[in-house]
Amino acid sequence: MIVLDTSVAFALLRRGDDHHERVLAWFETVDEPLATTPLALTEIDHLLLHSGGPEVVRAWYEDLIAGAYAVEWWAAALAETLSVAERNASLPLGLADASLVALAARLGTTRIATLDERHFRIVKPLTGEPAFVLLPADA
Repeated sequence: MIVLDTSVAFALLRRGDDHHERVLAWFETVDEPLATTPLALTEIDHLLLHSGGPEVVRAWYEDLIAGAYAVEWWAAALAETLSVAERNASLPLGLADASLVALAARLGTTRIATLDERHFRIVKPLTGEPAFVLLPADA
């Protein structure tokens, strides 16, 4: 399972994005499920609604309807997300990214699809591994 961050979803969906071709090439090689949180979905939706255009938004919604991404939220998700955000307040990490760190721990993975190396190279996995594997950069 790979945890999906806003930046990769945004670049994948927007053909005009500077990272679109690189992300698309990586995405075409992915053969495992992608999971994200409702907080990241909201962030992606907001960005696409404001700069993606109606066709991109429609494609995003079609992906969601088709189940292209697992959306995970659990009873302790908010508490775990807030804990991660508080521990990393100096970045600041933000709730969407903090929720992805919590989700990665829940899923037992260190693989995060993100272009946000500034945050995710600093934040440590909750499961004790020394670092996250950032995709597509570390692919």
